[in-house]
Amino acid sequence: MRIRPTLDQDIQWLPGVERSAAQAFAAWPALAWLAQGDVMDCEAHRAFVDAGGSWVVEDLDGCILGFACARLEDQALHLHEVSVRLEAQGQGVGRKLLQQVADAARQVGARELTLTTFADVPWNAPFYARLGFEVIDEGLLDARLQQILAGERAHGFEGRCAMRLGIDN
Repeated sequence: MRIRPTLDQDIQWLPGVERSAAQAFAAWPALAWLAQGDVMDCEAHRAFVDAGGSWVVEDLDGCILGFACARLEDQALHLHEVSVRLEAQGQGVGRKLLQQVADAARQVGARELTLTTFADVPWNAPFYARLGFEVIDEGLLDARLQQILAGERAHGFEGRCAMRLGIDN
């Protein structure tokens, strides 16, 4: 496995990676609809690539196993999406991507890495917590994270929380 910045020619493959990753939700009745839900389109991916905030993990044959995309917002690098193909889950791909994003946060001088995720799905908040992320109490959310969570709830994403990882620069 190797991680690298996403290239323009990779973009066409990323919606398929996200669709594959979403199949993990099929076994969760309350969230099974996500397995058939919308994914980021190529234009959204291109914006992350153009801003230098997108990375892929590929296998030795050059097949993309996963991707992460993030954007600098104030003093935080916000992880917008991390997706790993269903067949590659549980092999350290997501962990590698998160390490890359944390390294990128350090390089740009961000104070923290933030994300929003499902609080009770094992490969969501509990996974991030094992990597050092902390849930941010609702009363301590800044306006940016409040807005992100409100937008997610408006699209049917219930049971979400915001998390942060402090970055040592």
